[in-house]
Amino acid sequence: MVRKRVPDWLNSSLWSTTPADDGLHRYSPSPTTTTTTSSATVSEPTLQPPATVPPPAAASKPQSTPTSPKFEIRDPVNKNSNNNSGGNDQNGDSSGVSPDDISRQAQLLAELSKKVINMWELRRIASQGIPDGAGIRSTVWKLLLGYLPPDRSQWSSELAKKRSQYRHFKEELLMNPSEITRRLEKSVGCDNDESKPKGRGLLSRSQITHGEHPLSLGKSSVWNQFFQDSEIIEQIDRDVMRTHPDMHFFSGDSQLAKFNQDAMRNILIVFAKLNPGIRYVQGMNEILAPLFYVFKNDPDVEMAANAEADTFFCFVELLSGFRDHFCQQLDNSNVGIRSTITRLSQLLKEHDEELWRHLEVTTKVNPQFYAFRWITLLLTQEFNFADSLHIWDTLLSDPEGPLETLLRVCCAMLILIRRRLLAGDFTSNLKLLQHYPSANISHLLYVANKLRTQAIG
Repeated sequence: MVRKRVPDWLNSSLWSTTPADDGLHRYSPSPTTTTTTSSATVSEPTLQPPATVPPPAAASKPQSTPTSPKFEIRDPVNKNSNNNSGGNDQNGDSSGVSPDDISRQAQLLAELSKKVINMWELRRIASQGIPDGAGIRSTVWKLLLGYLPPDRSQWSSELAKKRSQYRHFKEELLMNPSEITRRLEKSVGCDNDESKPKGRGLLSRSQITHGEHPLSLGKSSVWNQFFQDSEIIEQIDRDVMRTHPDMHFFSGDSQLAKFNQDAMRNILIVFAKLNPGIRYVQGMNEILAPLFYVFKNDPDVEMAANAEADTFFCFVELLSGFRDHFCQQLDNSNVGIRSTITRLSQLLKEHDEELWRHLEVTTKVNPQFYAFRWITLLLTQEFNFADSLHIWDTLLSDPEGPLETLLRVCCAMLILIRRRLLAGDFTSNLKLLQHYPSANISHLLYVANKLRTQAIG
């Protein structure tokens, strides 16, 4: 068999040299720090890799005094763009931002200021990266996920409708059966003869239906359903508590962390109850975290206050493209997670057959050993939080949907460490892939985009 030659562009010194450290680390800001939501740079297929955005200020380091002017979007929805409610500074200080970032930021703000936003143009700009400084990532992500319509005049009405819908979801799905019984007792009590104070608000045994009794095992029983949900809710509680333990925004005993944990818990429980076919699967909290972080740190007061509702609908939309990966019954189908992992294997074979053969034939490293987590958690566990947001800018900007870009990024991850993989055996390669080394994210995304152009060409 004639082996495919490694493409010339892969032998470029750009990829053979050790990339410079991005300097990006997981956020660990203090609860009293203020935040401006923003994003790192991403690249587009036809562009050279842009310079990386400087890292966010660490919690233990004081913020630098000089700051660049803040950009603002003025519209009926964004009325208080000076305010920040997140309590975590992602990178409010934009000193050191490259001219390319400033230019791209201006382009995004110009596009967002139009009455009707050109989604093709917005995707093109956002795919190169959403720079830090103006807190616009929240708005851009909502547009890319279809939560906000391109017509800005519809924003207020659409947001009001969705937020009201989410409030109703919470009222209906998060209510304890005791509260349901109490309301029923109240309504029955009001119908009773008010001349009988002893019976006011109290149900006689004959008035308590089978489905409202705590010991009922009926399928329609609210108590039976409550006890069935308890196990899932306990799992959600454990996972939410473990979400990014190194970030004060998500973890700790502060009021901010507790509030954010409660919001994420609500979102996941409502999702589980509205989607009985999937319910909750461990790891969904990791996909939820970037969305909630970005929306909660929106500098607009109203937007930040409604981050829970906005995050819920965007979470549903994002998961709609990956929901089959979380359904165990579909694991072996052509839409399940194993089929997607096979697509990644085929993609690697197409672009670097030598590496594919060494991994899967010679060293017998099954891609499920590492790619399962990469794909199901959208790379949130392979890179630090700042880099994850950087990658998500590119994933969400793809008009074909995040999955196609995700597979190319995963393939690029393998290609970027091909020399180490080719020199390794089963044990060393598995360890390397399950603990992916730090990488220059701009280089990674550039290679992923190169794979797209290679496929088109």
